[in-house]
Amino acid sequence: MKIYPVILSGGSGTRLWPVSRAAYPKQLMPLTSELTLLQETLQRVADPARFAAPLVVCNDEHRFLVAEQARELGGAPITILLEPIGRNTAPAIAAAAHLLAAQDGEAVMLVLPSDHYVAAPERFREAVDQAVRAADAGALVTFGIAPDKPETGYGYIRRGGVLDGCPGCFRVDRFVEKPDRATAESYLADGGYAWNSGMFLFRAARYLAELARLEPEMLAATREAVARAVRDLDFLRLDQEAFAGAPARSIDYAVMERTDSAAVVPLDIGWSDVGSWAALWETAAKDGAGNTLIGDVLAAGLRNSYIRAESRLVAAVG
Repeated sequence: MKIYPVILSGGSGTRLWPVSRAAYPKQLMPLTSELTLLQETLQRVADPARFAAPLVVCNDEHRFLVAEQARELGGAPITILLEPIGRNTAPAIAAAAHLLAAQDGEAVMLVLPSDHYVAAPERFREAVDQAVRAADAGALVTFGIAPDKPETGYGYIRRGGVLDGCPGCFRVDRFVEKPDRATAESYLADGGYAWNSGMFLFRAARYLAELARLEPEMLAATREAVARAVRDLDFLRLDQEAFAGAPARSIDYAVMERTDSAAVVPLDIGWSDVGSWAALWETAAKDGAGNTLIGDVLAAGLRNSYIRAESRLVAAVG
């Protein structure tokens, strides 16, 4: 069975400002290695024995950057699906699901944000193999990150019992919004909670079936947007009028928090959503004083600092 990676690259560039901007968001930048975050995500699924060629969903403004960064990696050509307007993650995933279900009625899709960091990609791929068993049983699987601190910036997932016949997969007891500090500390002590990573795996047809039940307006709008899509060079453009009719909702709100088929696979893979400068410092290599110094940097008397020089000398003292 081939798994179809669907990579969401519609970020607006509002985090990690001023390096990340709307025209050049963080997923298109080399922040954690010599590769961009998008390229690292593409490499994570560059296993032809396990994965089909990825489908990347992005907006019109970034299309040539996405295409060029994929070309630099080589490998099978990717499909680039262009969103005419941002409608959040649930409609973007629905459009990809329509395309995949039309070409393969049994398609299993692995939905990944394009701007995450994973230190242990092989452990991630092993977890994907576990999740496939749950998807075969009809589950909509999310991946939960084992928390290592009482983080207040992430949503949490409370896991329930083990899914029948799927070792390593658990039923989702509930999704929890971003907690305050005391609540986050209680989740960490409990041991039954995981961070909501925003990564998912399910059969395309199964996702569309849940949309038919929970979000029929979204299902109809995205189906029409795909039916009226037009080919433009190497890109497939969704119809703007139809796609604009889809309610702008995240997959969590539209489906995962409302379905009775949600499952979670816990992960310990050195994950970060690289959502802040502090998070970027945590993923980076550091010197003996805990500093990450990138580019033309002159530093004295520093500790636990992240300094990035891109166009000139940066000097920091104390």
